[in-house]
Amino acid sequence: MVEISAGTAAHFRASLDAPEPPEGLSAPIAALWHLEKGNWEAAHALVQDDESRAGAWVHAHIHRIEGDHWNARYWYGRAGQPAGEGDPDRERAAILLALMPS
Repeated sequence: MVEISAGTAAHFRASLDAPEPPEGLSAPIAALWHLEKGNWEAAHALVQDDESRAGAWVHAHIHRIEGDHWNARYWYGRAGQPAGEGDPDRERAAILLALMPS
């Protein structure tokens, strides 16, 4: 699954020093940007109404890190992805690499 977005994963990581996400990011990628900055609410707002599989995957990840595992499992299912396990930071990095070119 490749999400069409502005830039690459390397550009994404470099942009984390900025106060706002780069222009042109899809909602799921922008949500990952906000999660990296520690802003769960902004991340959730971006994907809660996103009907894409990528949006559902990021939505699932958000609920997983929130501790709402039942809701997370629902969204993983909508995304067609296995439920996340292990370190959430590693999962977030894997989602980013799946959705953006490296």
